[in-house]
Amino acid sequence: MKITQEQVREGMARARYITTSRVETVVYLALVLEKPLLVEGPAGAGKTELAKVIAEMLATDLVRLQCYEGLDEAHALYEWNYQKQLLRLSADRDAAAPWEKIESHIFSRDYLLERPLLRAVAASKRVVLLIDEIDKADEEFEAFLLEVLAEHQVTVPELGTIRAVERPVVVLTSNQRRELSEALRRRCLHLFLEFPGAEKEREIIALKVPDLEERLRVKVAEFVAGLRRLGLKKSPSIAETLDWARALVALGIVELDAESVRRTLAVLLKHEEDIRKAEPRIASLRK
Repeated sequence: MKITQEQVREGMARARYITTSRVETVVYLALVLEKPLLVEGPAGAGKTELAKVIAEMLATDLVRLQCYEGLDEAHALYEWNYQKQLLRLSADRDAAAPWEKIESHIFSRDYLLERPLLRAVAASKRVVLLIDEIDKADEEFEAFLLEVLAEHQVTVPELGTIRAVERPVVVLTSNQRRELSEALRRRCLHLFLEFPGAEKEREIIALKVPDLEERLRVKVAEFVAGLRRLGLKKSPSIAETLDWARALVALGIVELDAESVRRTLAVLLKHEEDIRKAEPRIASLRK
């Protein structure tokens, strides 16, 4: 399916994703060049949301592989349903079936548990494969992933090679906890997503929380932007900004003063040390 830059722009707008021409261009190039897209940036800057938006824009499924320390091939690729295999094995033995027949039964696709990588490769249509927080996985898994992405196929010894009917659109995200390999970077288009500035975040709030009146919207965006400059343990994500805006609406707060911020700050900041660090900024708000 061919796609134009204008379709990317319109699709992201329909998905209610406030973006920039740079982001739209990189997404467009990833689609037309069929290259994986590596999206880096701080946690909460909208990296995962971008993959969801691409899936919505393409009207297709999102297949997500959440990475973590110790992630191995079995949990990313496939596993056999051992419990179901044992039940079938017991039934076939009771029926005195020959081993060749038993083997053909228990090592068929019916007993294969598809994990995200195999699910994306084996899909009958083009899907979006989100490999989330690849920086949490170890280097060995990263090397294995490179092979799968390069070949767009998976070999299951008992079944043979399963090739992609349609290449998945691959989006990898990283919070930069560790340096990714140059081999991975070479194979990907790169996009860095920073937190939006106050003006852009105000647009996001207006789109997602329209009940928050304009004057308060401006103050919320400016206050959150100021917090992110404090070097907090965990800066507020865009999603947390939106949660805070919704909380202010729910409580009927119409003025962003020190008292109202202290009452609701736990929605925005999740570490007590960050709340203490934010106190001077809170105290400077008009009473």
